[in-house]
Amino acid sequence: MIAGSAVASGWAGVVVYGAVRDSAALGGLDLGVKALGTIPRKSGKAGEGSVDTPVTFGGVTFRPGRILHADDDGIVLLPAD
Repeated sequence: MIAGSAVASGWAGVVVYGAVRDSAALGGLDLGVKALGTIPRKSGKAGEGSVDTPVTFGGVTFRPGRILHADDDGIVLLPAD
């Protein structure tokens, strides 16, 4: 459902610092998905979140406005122009 909302909003892709489920369904969407892995268990939802907030994981800080390119082999994060 979240991935479907991302497609409907015009997103090109998502980066998840965690696991995703329903990977076969995700593969059928016009959406790039990078995650640490897959899991069959449903996630808990707390209704929390924020927008335009930098997050750091994997030794990289993802900041609003940065340009992200990804392919099957990995991710490159570039500074904003």
